[in-house]
Amino acid sequence: MHETATAGPDATPGTPGTGPPPAGGNRRRIAFAHLRDLALIPAIIVIGVVGQFVSPVFLQPDNIVNILQTMSEIAILVLAQTMVLVVKKMDLSLESTMGLAPGVAAWLTVSAGAGHGLGLLPGAWAVPVTLAVGLLVGVVNALLIIRFGLNGFILTLGMLIVLRGMLTGISGGQTFFQLPESMMYLGTALWLGVPASIWICLALFAIGIVVLGFTGFGRSLYAIGGNVNAAKAAGIRTDRVLGIVIVTASVLAALSGLLLSGRLASVASAQGNGYIFTVFAAAVIGGISLNGGKGTIFGAFTGVLLLYLIQNVLTLAGVPAQWIGALNGAIIIIALVISRITGGKVQE
Repeated sequence: MHETATAGPDATPGTPGTGPPPAGGNRRRIAFAHLRDLALIPAIIVIGVVGQFVSPVFLQPDNIVNILQTMSEIAILVLAQTMVLVVKKMDLSLESTMGLAPGVAAWLTVSAGAGHGLGLLPGAWAVPVTLAVGLLVGVVNALLIIRFGLNGFILTLGMLIVLRGMLTGISGGQTFFQLPESMMYLGTALWLGVPASIWICLALFAIGIVVLGFTGFGRSLYAIGGNVNAAKAAGIRTDRVLGIVIVTASVLAALSGLLLSGRLASVASAQGNGYIFTVFAAAVIGGISLNGGKGTIFGAFTGVLLLYLIQNVLTLAGVPAQWIGALNGAIIIIALVISRITGGKVQE
């Protein structure tokens, strides 16, 4: 694979590790990147039209809000994985962090008699404990990947299994319920008549777009994903940047689990299982390269939005649930082909 110092869509002549490209060529690359970001918009519009023909309920405000709220938790996982993929890493353990982090919080705060917990901490500690568990998992992952040089894919696969087993162990295979109010607030509250989880999701994606697209830190991510050695030579503190990305992704996964637990008013022993497949699908459909250094946060958002719109249309069309998985897989392949044709290569 041919590597360049940076492959980010928003790369500029001043990006560390790059030579000064011709102004005209740079403008063309930026323009192309923006067009690639919009590659899924036509598909989203088509799905909207098809959905309205399938059921007049599809474009009703209540249904749109339901789609956005349902996708908000996994969209935050997509945001987390996107940052990791940009720096040419993978974190398979995010789905298990999504389950374990709120699971530990519920275990420690839910009453022993009714909710299968220990009741050791007051309910107000639920949110801090959830985020702290996500932080701890991220720190462990970062240390093992960066300091010990372990393969990120294999390590996080092992961590996925460990965390999943820990959640099953502390829950005894049962579901935590009767969660404290503080733990349910973000998943159930309405801000200006819209679920808080939607506002949180949109705010996080907006921050991600700004950071990766318009800051030096974001350009460092693309530089590392394009060529880590060139990034080091350019003076980028690659270990520090990688550590921040891995830890931030894990904390976002914990927040995602908190939103899901609040919405469902429970933490199942299998919470998050299998989500990583949808996360990777949404990211890649949205133009995120598995080879690092390419893709944008906005593209990732359109990827997850497209998947959830399609799933909602299939449900409204009365497609049996057992077929939706197979159809989703076919749709992912078709969407990848369309994205490649309309927006250029999804990955190299």
